[in-house]
Amino acid sequence: MEKTREFKILAWIIAVFVFAYFMPLESARFREAIMAMFDLSRWYAQEHVILCLLPAFFIAGVIAVFVSQGAVMKYFGARAKKWVAYTVASVSGTILAVCSCTILPLFSSIHKRGAGLGPAMAFLYSGPAINILAIILTARILGFEMGVARIIGAVVFAVVIGLSMSFIYRKEEKAKKEEQLNFPEVPEKRPLWQTALHFFILVFILIFANWGKPGEGVDSGVWYWVWSNKWFITAAFGLLLIYSLVAILKLKWHYVALAAAVTAVTAIISSSPLITMVVGIAGLSVVTLTDRRDPDNREWTISAWGFTKQILPLLAIGVMVAGFLLGSTHGDTAMAGIIPNEWVARLVGGNSLFANFFASIVGAFMYFATLTEVPILQGLIAAGMGKGPALALLLAGPSLSLPNMLVIRGVIGTKKTLVYVGLVVVIATISGLIYGTLF
Repeated sequence: MEKTREFKILAWIIAVFVFAYFMPLESARFREAIMAMFDLSRWYAQEHVILCLLPAFFIAGVIAVFVSQGAVMKYFGARAKKWVAYTVASVSGTILAVCSCTILPLFSSIHKRGAGLGPAMAFLYSGPAINILAIILTARILGFEMGVARIIGAVVFAVVIGLSMSFIYRKEEKAKKEEQLNFPEVPEKRPLWQTALHFFILVFILIFANWGKPGEGVDSGVWYWVWSNKWFITAAFGLLLIYSLVAILKLKWHYVALAAAVTAVTAIISSSPLITMVVGIAGLSVVTLTDRRDPDNREWTISAWGFTKQILPLLAIGVMVAGFLLGSTHGDTAMAGIIPNEWVARLVGGNSLFANFFASIVGAFMYFATLTEVPILQGLIAAGMGKGPALALLLAGPSLSLPNMLVIRGVIGTKKTLVYVGLVVVIATISGLIYGTLF
């Protein structure tokens, strides 16, 4: 064992040395790929971590601490009725405006609480694939039929992938089911509706804090109004969170009020919502960690910190690799990676098996933040991408990414991760072929 460890260290040293020795700094494409790697990492840190991932970690903590294992197993467990488990898992993503990375702490929570592999994987896929904002944006920008195809394909995908994973690992699922037969009924600490209220308040804070601006030229309508007033709406749910912390979690009201006041003052004097969110999260953490009435309140923040330690380092590595290989495309920025964008556009024209397969592979490894896949696809379609490969990328891309794969591997292991990725790529390819033939 010690020799193996030493050989691994030697191999890493050699690999780093060889890379440094032969680094093609004279190549303009290599330099741009390096800049794209850091640009994507900076954009991810500025736009995605604070407003999206940090609230998601606390939402995951709610599942891990406040939702009883019995409740999770009732709807997602190996003993749960399949139609209930897969229905809940496959449509749950409609209320979560999350990307392939933000869904990870939520997936990790329900998996650790005893959810069956099939429903857990269906939830993992459906979360980023069918959030209602993405479906509406897809239908408006890429066409109504593409929006309908995306939501039908995503729901069917989730069920098929979940059932396939459950069948492939049926021996493990059978053992888990037998183990859960002996799981004692533990009485709920509080009514389920109270936990659900607390959970959904946090979910709506996540949704409205990340509500994207409508397309260019749109300056009216419900979606525009929500975007224009999203911070007032987020603040309203913040007030509901204060109520939940005091009335449901029984935290001391004067401590909660002090943290809320500091957050409110920060929002007034600061021009950046990121600073306000950081102050709010810091205040919530301090209030819960110092609570001595209920150990679960302290455990909530500790659990959120555990997810942060597990997931953020892998995401950072994955985002940097994705930026280096595939470039950085967001807003008005378009920086090429080592793999030229022109190659991607040229390889996914038409509706051949290869084009659909290649689109699925690119989508599976490329990172898409929530809703960003739509403008990226709009550009690729304008450059000649076929409709079939476009749908294949839509079905594979939002639910998978290189950072996502690294974290999933840490939760369910290498073999299951490879099977899951393979299923997504194969089914996305088939769906693209069918759609491209019909339209």
